[in-house]
Formats: sequence, structure tokens, C-alpha cells
Amino acid sequence: MACFSGSALAIAEDLISIENEVVTIGIDRHKGGAITWLSWQSYPKNIINIADPGRLIQQSYYAGRVLDRTRDGQHQAWSPWAWNPIQGGGVGSWARVREARREANSLYAETIPKLWDMPDEEAEARMRQWTQFEPLMPDVVVVTCEFTAQRSEDDRWGPAVMRSQEIPACYFTRNFANVKSYLGEGKWRVETQPPGPPWGKATPPRKAMAMFESSGQGVAVFSPASTQHWNFGPHGSGISDNPTAGPCMHVAPIDRVLLGPKSTYRYRYWIVVGDKATIADRLDALWRKYSSEQVELTNEHDS
Repeated sequence: MACFSGSALAIAEDLISIENEVVTIGIDRHKGGAITWLSWQSYPKNIINIADPGRLIQQSYYAGRVLDRTRDGQHQAWSPWAWNPIQGGGVGSWARVREARREANSLYAETIPKLWDMPDEEAEARMRQWTQFEPLMPDVVVVTCEFTAQRSEDDRWGPAVMRSQEIPACYFTRNFANVKSYLGEGKWRVETQPPGPPWGKATPPRKAMAMFESSGQGVAVFSPASTQHWNFGPHGSGISDNPTAGPCMHVAPIDRVLLGPKSTYRYRYWIVVGDKATIADRLDALWRKYSSEQVELTNEHDS
């Protein structure tokens, strides 16, 4: 049974988690309700990088005009910037969780995100997230994300602009440095990229990429609703397995969509853990079941 032990509990004290015979996954009520813990029987350490609110496995969206708001306190490193609600929080501050609970074999969180470019500004938006195990696949987690924009129609960011969306944004510990795109039927393609940002770009044909550490254990993200390239790559050097270290590994499936002031956007993705053969087997099964899945995008004026 996967479990927390020793010093791991100190890191995980604010977690709400679920576990089965293979995997433990948790969300943090003080870190935006984002996923901050992932471990499994063959790799009992946490692999999620939690160094700051921009890491984690989390929802992240972009909309509207790019604005220079430095006079209002916008961080100079992130100016000018679009409307960018982040589940984890903004620069230097964590997002507010309205509700976080465990229900049998699932986790639920509702979050008021923060705008990434500002030290402590809540976005006019709501994020909801459901995390659970994929039926009959104990080494697979399925996550449903829902984002609702609640902006004023005439605010400074203006109408919908076509922008890239991370579905989702994922940050793992730096030791998961061997990156591969899954090609199907047990075949992989090695992907290389020097430390970023800027991130590398890959187009995995089966909408799945995996990252492995030296013993062969890995984590894959399957996001069938992605429509563009995927961002990926290392940040910093070394092979640290410390979740709070600056160096990390990043991957983000990308969709491109118009998010208006009142849009609701919903999608699902899957996380698969284990060795390369196990992950390949699970990804083939997921592809057969979910390859046609798409995002749901609605607007208040469409109903």
C-alpha cells in the first residue's frame, strides 16, 4: 500500500489524499487545491515540484489583452502580461481554496485562482477539479478540470483573444529527466531540450509524453483534448529528487481557444505511473477508450 512516511508527512501536512494498492495522490488546501503529491509503490517519494505557486500540477489559462500594469504592482519579470488565472497562485502568494474534500475514492476542490503577474490579486474566475482513479487501472489517475471566467464584459482585458492553454501545466522533480513521446504499440521517441524556459516543443502522436528517472520509473501525461504542440523540458541542472528545489521538469499539453469574459472551459487528462512497459500498456488502453475526447467550451451568451 502506498503511504506517507517520516519527513514526507511534514511536506504533506496540508494534503487531502486518496490511495489504492499502487498510487497515492493528493491536493493541498493551502496551495490552491492543485495536485501537490504523487507517489507509487515502486517510487514512494513525492515527484511533484512544489517550489512556488507556478509549479505543481495545476490549471492555468490565458485570455484577453496583454497589459503593462507595473504601476499597479505587476511583477516586472511578468510585464506586460495577459489575464492569466493560476490555480496555485500568483507571484509570491497562494490561491484561496473555497472547498476541498475527499469523497470515498475521489478528491474535489473549488478554487478562486490568482493572476500570475501580480503579487496578490484574485482573478474573477472559479476553478473546480475532480481527481480519482481510472476504473480497473490502479496505476492511472483521471482528473477533470473546469474553469469559469467571471470577468466584466468591459474590463481592461477586453474581449476573447485566441490564446494557448495548458491542459494541464505539470512540474515534476528534476530527476525525471529522460523525456519520451509515446508513439503507440510500445514504441517511444526520445525528446531532448536544453534547460528553459523557453521550453521545447513536441508533437506526440498519441497525445502522451512521459518522463523517467534513472531506475526506469516514470510518469506519463495523456491529454487527448490537446490540439497543438506540447511544451516540455528541464529547468535548472542536476538530478535533484527534492520537491521544493528550484530545478524541475516541465510538460504541458497545449490547446488553443478563445476564452471570453464569461467562458466555461472543461477537459480531462490522465496521469500514468510505473515502468516503461506498464505505462505503454496503459496508454494503449486509454487511447482506445478516449482518443476522440475533446474540450467543452461554452459561453454565457450561448445558453
